[in-house]
Amino acid sequence: MSCIPLTQKSSDFLISSLSQVNPFNDTSSIIKWIEYKNNQRFEVNKIPLSKIENWYFEETTGNLRHQSGKFFSIEGIRVETNAGPIKQWSQPIINQPEIGVLGILTKKFNGILYFLMQAKMEPGNINKVQLSPTVQATKSNYSRVHKGKVTKYLEYFLDKSKSWVLLDQLQSEQGGRFLRKRNRNIIIEVPSNEDVPVYEDYCWLTLGQIKNLLQYDNIVNMDTRTVISCIYYNCNGNDRYDIDRVNECIHYSPLIEDSPSGYYLDILKSAMKKDEGLSGMDDIRSWSTNLKTKYYLDVNSIPLREVEKWRHDEFNIYHEDGTFFRVIGASIDTDKREVGSWCQPLIEQIESGVVGFITKKINGILHFLVQAKVEPGNFDILEMAPTVQCITGSYKNEKPENQPKYLDLFLNPDQSVVRYHALQSEEGGRFYKEQNDYWIIEAGDEFPVEQPENFVWMTLGQITEFVKHNNYVNVEARSLISCIGLI
Repeated sequence: MSCIPLTQKSSDFLISSLSQVNPFNDTSSIIKWIEYKNNQRFEVNKIPLSKIENWYFEETTGNLRHQSGKFFSIEGIRVETNAGPIKQWSQPIINQPEIGVLGILTKKFNGILYFLMQAKMEPGNINKVQLSPTVQATKSNYSRVHKGKVTKYLEYFLDKSKSWVLLDQLQSEQGGRFLRKRNRNIIIEVPSNEDVPVYEDYCWLTLGQIKNLLQYDNIVNMDTRTVISCIYYNCNGNDRYDIDRVNECIHYSPLIEDSPSGYYLDILKSAMKKDEGLSGMDDIRSWSTNLKTKYYLDVNSIPLREVEKWRHDEFNIYHEDGTFFRVIGASIDTDKREVGSWCQPLIEQIESGVVGFITKKINGILHFLVQAKVEPGNFDILEMAPTVQCITGSYKNEKPENQPKYLDLFLNPDQSVVRYHALQSEEGGRFYKEQNDYWIIEAGDEFPVEQPENFVWMTLGQITEFVKHNNYVNVEARSLISCIGLI
């Protein structure tokens, strides 16, 4: 089947995002369901690096690899750049060249679009189980390199002849941890008369319920967040915000019980403003291109054993200052995954970080302050990032001028300006119990419109427009904007 027209897709997404009434699963029962799943058997234990079964340190380089040559490896890189206060360094990094599938299957019930979500256990999850896409699998996993069970629902994404594609994009992963890693973010819709089986660890939710669950700590995983961040709302079908048409979509729809108001209406208005922001789309694209021309980023692969200032003991690969992150080994035992037990390396962040957007009304439209962030794993030098994105502990001993700009606004914010705050986990298949403070704050008239050259004000609609294209908006920014609800 072909793609659904833009206006219908956007309206379907908008209606689902404003719907929290679910005849299958109310939101409170989903929270209890997740709590129940968290008590099921899923054992994760730290083990010596030399005891990671089916993994080995390559003799010539010291790189940590899987015996199959698949999955991923831990390697070294040397970095030189003219961006930021630190001009050169070396570090371990995850090299995972495979493109995985992050796919959500949707279906309409009584005119409302529902998302088939999975309660998925990952070894690095801080609370064992989080809501993940219908399919969340690396190519090695769904190709069954592990010789385990078949990935459920994979057939819907490999053969899309009986479904409509709502969105399909390649999106980047963490540029500070992965070397040029991308995943396929895809949402498909099956016909309403299609009989889709609902297996034990799956449930139907509206987009509004998912957004509501994102108000809680560590319930919705990072892969779900990046997929739903690709969703855009524009029931008018063109680039201009038509308040009358939007009100008609919302207030006269028999499918919607609650309507956006106050800050949520500001969010919706910003989401539909693509060409009426402080800067136009061409201006923002030129801003990004100019900085990519100004900055250079020279990244070279080196043997892991040659990474400077990093040490290796029985249980860890770690920085000599005790900052950033460490590589650990883990053994996993469960009956809830494709294989019952396995071992793997994981990245353990030393302490939580801050991921935050500053927002401000400019000419009556809510804008987000976006940072151009250079990271060694980026495909194209820099990506659009949140206003602040950092591991706070990494800057404890730094001079104030070397600390991230505006970090202080998120360390002890005035609660009256906080529009969103929750702890959200990073991807549990590679990162061990990593969570960051996610913030959105609204600045007042006193906050300057004029900003340094590596920042730009963008409407939410402009951000989501750039999300449609590869390697423009980083995963942290996408993850944070996914948390924004409309009610």
